[in-house]
Amino acid sequence: MTIGAILTPIGQLVFSWTCLPATIHWAIPIAFGIPFGAGNTISFIYGSNYLAGAYGIYAASALAGNAVMRSMFGGTLPLAGTSMYKAMSPQWAGTLCGLLELALIPIPIIFWRYGEKIRAKSPIIRQMREDQEKNESKRAKQLARLERKREREAAAAAAAAGGNSEKSTGVLASEEQTGPRDIEKSA
Repeated sequence: MTIGAILTPIGQLVFSWTCLPATIHWAIPIAFGIPFGAGNTISFIYGSNYLAGAYGIYAASALAGNAVMRSMFGGTLPLAGTSMYKAMSPQWAGTLCGLLELALIPIPIIFWRYGEKIRAKSPIIRQMREDQEKNESKRAKQLARLERKREREAAAAAAAAGGNSEKSTGVLASEEQTGPRDIEKSA
């Protein structure tokens, strides 16, 4: 995610200062759209993965909250963008955005370095871990019950199979007993 946080402002700043002068070939700002787009994509994907991993069983809620906030900003900031670009010029408006992106570079580094401590202080994360432990305990009890049931069924099947073999053994034994008696009687 740090790579994405670094690529985004580089692409933004170079794009901003190469997009307007007619003396600069059009391919140069387009080429710097690549690190800008790659940085945004990397940041988005890894940010979503971080939320899903950090919030575990509440990942859907965390991602939904993220989507709501992203949509609110995505719907309102373009309304201000036109005025900003007219008032400041494309180069300086793009520079302002690039500088804001530069200021955000430490965030993934901070989360990588201190993320566990930050999550340990969060009451939501603590509650999630308690709920997760309860769910795992319930799941373990259910699995133990299923295992005991399977063992009982296997024992019952073995007893039934063992009973059938005793009956068949008993039949053979009675046939063997009657066999010699019949021979003695006939002799």
